[in-house]
Amino acid sequence: MDRDFLIDLFSNFGPVTIRRMFSGYGISADGTNFALALRAGLYFRADETTIPQFEAEGSKPFQYQQRKSGKVVIVNSYWELPARLFDDSEELTGWAKAALAAAQRAALSKRPRRKAAKGKTSATKAVAKKTSAKKTASKKKKPAATKKARRKRA
Repeated sequence: MDRDFLIDLFSNFGPVTIRRMFSGYGISADGTNFALALRAGLYFRADETTIPQFEAEGSKPFQYQQRKSGKVVIVNSYWELPARLFDDSEELTGWAKAALAAAQRAALSKRPRRKAAKGKTSATKAVAKKTSAKKTASKKKKPAATKKARRKRA
């Protein structure tokens, strides 16, 4: 699949961004990647809501073989688009919208939490760093005093 074919394929869906990725292209809308066009075919983003639709069409999830180990890796978040949809632009548009929605749901569930909620704030870290530096300095002085005390005892 070349870039012009993909632009034509998604013309009813709306504006898409097509970027080189792996051995093909990543397709995104509104900054969210929702499809992959690879040598093996066109794959749409899927989740628990849309996977049954792909299964009903006999589609399979994206998979690849690792070079070193030869292990087959199955990527259950991208499923192959049924071949019949390449000839039905209206239905393909519906599937693309569902894939974009699945990608957006996945992005919402992966949003990072606020750093302050995870642990120390930057101000707390600065205080901890100063305290740690003081402890290190005081530890360096003690062994020297201890050596002098040992000499006096002997």
